[in-house]
Amino acid sequence: MERYRKKKNPNIKLRYNMLSAFIYVAGIILLIQLFNLQIINGATYRETSNTRLARESTLYGARGSILDRNGNTLATEEMTFSLEMYKTKIENNLLNETILKMINTLEQNGDSYTDTFPIKINPFEYTFTNEEKKNEWLKKYNLLNETSAEDAFNYFKDKYSIENTEIEDVRKILSVRYRISSEGYSSTKSLTISTNISRNSALIFTEQNDLYPGISVGQNSKRVYPNGTLASHILGYINSISQPQYEANKDNGYTMNDIYGQTGIEYVFEPYLKGKNGIRQIDMSVDGSIVDEYIDEEAIAGSDVVLTIDANLQKITEQALQDTINNVKNGGYGKPYDANAGAIVVMDVNTGEVLAMASYPNFEPSAFVGGISSELWKSYNAKENNNPLINRAISGTYAPGSTFKMVTATAALQTGNVTTSEKINDTGVYPRGHNPECWYYRQYRRGHGYINITSAIRQSCNYFFYEMGYRVGIETLSRYANAFGLGRKTGIELTSENAGIVATPEVAKANGETWTVGYTLSAAIGQTYNSFTPLQMAKYISILANGGKQVNPTIVKTIINANKTEVTKEEIQNSTKERLNLNLEKTDDIEISEENLNAILKGMRGVTSESGGTAYSVFKNFNIKIGGKTGSAQKENATNAWFVGFAPYDNPEIAIAVIIENGGTGKNACYPAREILEQYFGMNEGEINENLTAKPYVETQN
Repeated sequence: MERYRKKKNPNIKLRYNMLSAFIYVAGIILLIQLFNLQIINGATYRETSNTRLARESTLYGARGSILDRNGNTLATEEMTFSLEMYKTKIENNLLNETILKMINTLEQNGDSYTDTFPIKINPFEYTFTNEEKKNEWLKKYNLLNETSAEDAFNYFKDKYSIENTEIEDVRKILSVRYRISSEGYSSTKSLTISTNISRNSALIFTEQNDLYPGISVGQNSKRVYPNGTLASHILGYINSISQPQYEANKDNGYTMNDIYGQTGIEYVFEPYLKGKNGIRQIDMSVDGSIVDEYIDEEAIAGSDVVLTIDANLQKITEQALQDTINNVKNGGYGKPYDANAGAIVVMDVNTGEVLAMASYPNFEPSAFVGGISSELWKSYNAKENNNPLINRAISGTYAPGSTFKMVTATAALQTGNVTTSEKINDTGVYPRGHNPECWYYRQYRRGHGYINITSAIRQSCNYFFYEMGYRVGIETLSRYANAFGLGRKTGIELTSENAGIVATPEVAKANGETWTVGYTLSAAIGQTYNSFTPLQMAKYISILANGGKQVNPTIVKTIINANKTEVTKEEIQNSTKERLNLNLEKTDDIEISEENLNAILKGMRGVTSESGGTAYSVFKNFNIKIGGKTGSAQKENATNAWFVGFAPYDNPEIAIAVIIENGGTGKNACYPAREILEQYFGMNEGEINENLTAKPYVETQN
């Protein structure tokens, strides 16, 4: 058995002795380190640990500005300062003293702060709107319903151990202590005292931070519209991000505290306008003093969107529209009509750039910043206030009336159904369909007599265009209307564009009606189902004035990133299509022979420059030759007034479309057009841009 016993390994004892020695040495080292930490450098390490209360604060990336074509600022960001309070390890008396000192500093600089404590002093009284809410509040704090406001006040004074004797000081302290109890705060989650303090207050709290433990100044930005209602329908408005918007964009850096463009340019170019937030690190000691601040991640400003509009021309356009509506209503041009709304579009006939776009009534974009009141929101959406939030230039659709007659003329001439020299005898009552009467017959009980296409446009002869509609037919007529961009979206970079309607048998069928010859006759003079936006009408006149070349209306000239690079036109177009879910058909240029075009444009020239022209009385002394056409279209018990035109006649640059709801007669729509042309061609004396804020913009080629 002896030989089966294990022999002792002589190395085991050696290993054991070495392990024991290692543990002994490690223990000595650990004791030395503990001695070093606690005794020799204890104060230093304790001080360091006290500064490890690190708090992250958001650095807001400023939202990009919106500028006009000349660099004038239409929407921008204004830096604001907020005041935050963090929980610190200070005794109750020091907390109360700090709060009082903070409130006094704010009041001395004229700054407001959030105050939800429901008791006023001098005299004592509750601020609840009804007895039920007051009793619920008292019950929450185990107070009797009969508790007076003064007793409740003293209850909270004792609750927070406020030792001050001045009642006004006690009330100030309570305003914050009550919010701390109600809303809570911690060493990492702050309580917002004020969202907008003055620069002077911000400097005091920052430079004298040791006197205000737990108080931190944050930087925010606020959307500002420096020109009030100017271009409000173009700019749109911003508001707090909605839950669906957040869910769709949370992976793109959005939080539930962000703002989001809701309409107009603010919405369509939200992905470019939004800045990228950064992170600021704040190190505080446990007593609330800021030890260090540094940037973890830089904030990046959003891109600037440069529009095609001219702010000065926009200002004149809006004012002229409003003045005209008021004059029409008050009988300033003769017979009064119940005019109450309208729109104007001014467009470059060669590029499709919108130089001005007005819609009345308008609204204040700034009213939505920080949240719009329910009363104002209700007012803006009230039908009796004519829905100021609607951009009538692109959302409103109106029967074009006689302004459509150039479409009918183009269709008839280009298809050979009439020549420039053929004359038709207007006897007053057209002998087909429902035997419609020419307006001239209704007024003078006779017709225009023998008349060609140029004179028919100049005198707006219905009889002539009834005949043209009959000869051409509705299919050809509607095809030319579509070719001019009528009855289809233009693709403008704005929300809520309406496609409008071109009258066709299919449309009648969808409305439960059967198409007849009478419908074709009415369609030829812009009636029946024809219904277009002012923007479409401006496009139509632009195409006519430039000889048939298609234009794509646009209101965005370029987008400039924070690093000064420009976004390509192709990217802007693709982004717009995605944001607005557009799928536009490409339309070819319209073939119009020089002879036919001259005959049509000559008729439009006669409208404004020859006796008998429907706009002659307004433009007879105008310094620049223009082409134009008036129109009126009845809607229910009112008649809308139209004017469309272009200038200069010999070398067209701009097109104008004006609609005055309930304007009565097309002549009334000529007045704002004249003022706009005077501004565009420099006929107005003096400068009007004194209130516009400019920001440098240099146009570059992509």
